[in-house]
Amino acid sequence: MSEREAHCYELVADCRMRAATDLFAHTWDPVVLAALRPGPRRRRELRASIGGISDKALTEALHRLLANGLVARRAYAEAPPRVEYGLTGLGRSLVDGPMTALGRWILDHGDELLDAQETATDKSV
Repeated sequence: MSEREAHCYELVADCRMRAATDLFAHTWDPVVLAALRPGPRRRRELRASIGGISDKALTEALHRLLANGLVARRAYAEAPPRVEYGLTGLGRSLVDGPMTALGRWILDHGDELLDAQETATDKSV
């Protein structure tokens, strides 16, 4: 283990785990990634496929995902201009790996999760 890795284990808040979990800290980011799974989409198509997302929230999510290297923006020199967003290799690995596993987990345990949340809410009232 390198000195940097050892330091990472000492300061868990600064490790790669935090960077990875931050990818799910924003409500819309995983939704946008899932919407891009079938392939590149124009902004309007992306927003329509998600439903319920404001233009501002989509803009912010795309900026974060671009900054994290999960999404790529491709502009075409056409009239009118056309821009598409698609998953990068890194984004595809996240969607096809951990997000797919999380999807399977929620199918298996979603009812239990919602029941526990409802029970906790009932007890706090």
